[in-house]
Amino acid sequence: MKLVPQLSLARLKSGLFWRTFLLLGTLTTVSMISWIGMISVIQREPQAQQISAQVISVVTITHAALTHSAPELRRELLFDLVSNEGIRIFPLEEDDRIDPPPDNYLMPDIEALVKAKLGQDTRFSARVNGVAGFWVSFKIDDDEYWLMLDRERLRGLTGFQWLGWASLVSLLSLIGAAIISSLINLPLSRLTVAARAIAQGKQPAPLPEKGPIEIIEANRSFNQMVDDLKQVESDRAVILAGISHDLRTPLARMQLEVEMANLSDEARDGIQSDIGQMDDIIGQFLDYAKPTEASSFTEVDLSGLLTDMARETMRLPDVRISTAIAGDAHVMGNPTDLRRVLNNLVENARRYARTPGSEFTELDISCQLRGSGAARRVIIDVQDHGPGVPVEKIEQMLKPFTRLDTARGQANGAGLGLAIVERVLLRHGAELQVRNRAGGGLAFQISLPAA
Repeated sequence: MKLVPQLSLARLKSGLFWRTFLLLGTLTTVSMISWIGMISVIQREPQAQQISAQVISVVTITHAALTHSAPELRRELLFDLVSNEGIRIFPLEEDDRIDPPPDNYLMPDIEALVKAKLGQDTRFSARVNGVAGFWVSFKIDDDEYWLMLDRERLRGLTGFQWLGWASLVSLLSLIGAAIISSLINLPLSRLTVAARAIAQGKQPAPLPEKGPIEIIEANRSFNQMVDDLKQVESDRAVILAGISHDLRTPLARMQLEVEMANLSDEARDGIQSDIGQMDDIIGQFLDYAKPTEASSFTEVDLSGLLTDMARETMRLPDVRISTAIAGDAHVMGNPTDLRRVLNNLVENARRYARTPGSEFTELDISCQLRGSGAARRVIIDVQDHGPGVPVEKIEQMLKPFTRLDTARGQANGAGLGLAIVERVLLRHGAELQVRNRAGGGLAFQISLPAA
């Protein structure tokens, strides 16, 4: 089970930034499509009439010029039309390769208007004998000719310009949507990061009290809450110190009185054992209530810490331990709290995970580095060879004041050992996974960000 949820792709897509961006982008796209459609419908008829009038005018003037000019001057006239007006005249032959008219939504209206003026036998083409242009046929007496115009002169015949302008406006609108989404998301993102820092035991920087009044009030309230939490943590530390002294002083006196009392060795050992258990329970309560301050974090040589802990564990007569600890594993954290976590895992296994059929507990401890760069992590595995725990009770085992006597043997203490482990790791930004080990026993895996 993972105690620190990961940011999944589905969660990223459902974030406020992407939701706002998609909504604004969709609204912009729909508006652009509607706008282009409306403009096309409104301008279709006037645009078709304008282009038709231009074509009719050019054909009529050219026809008149050629008809009334002297035959010896027609060659010079055709040259002037090509040079100055971009108009070319070609004889229409029976074997001409003629392509259909330009594929344009205005073309049917243009054809109807031009034929109404120039005659129903007027022909149109987008390419004649492989030459592209806007081709219109006309007659002089019984001879037929092609008049070719450059397409650039017939504005609006294609929609490329509209598409270009629409694409540019859409791109600018999407950039604007991204900026607006960022401005909306930024204050909430800051608040989320600060809240996550508090959950991990860190002290976030004060949030800026500027912007819309709702953001100012939210950030101001959050900053006040952080200040109150700091004061509560400070007061709790003082109270815990006093409680520790008040609770343990009577135990120390009781211990001294037992040692001085005229009791049998068996009775004295029993009472001292009870006092020791009471002291352990008080220690667990205090450890669970004690805060882990992020300000106390330093770079911890986890390889050295694990090696020292394994060496100390090997001295216990009822524990057999094997290790595989990688060197140069460093993390940011509180070395005392991290040692407490590892000691709690070892002590939990020593008490409740004795290898079946033997008088000792077998432990496997490993440490390795995974990933690279900012994603590099230190992975610690602590596995025992005991009876394990029913799968449905693994999550319950990590809750405070929980003891699974039937699964892990007779339990002593207040049931806070693993709850302390979970709490300390959470404040270190770590992940804890607990599962039953293949072959019997429990496996604890801790994943910490590498320093």
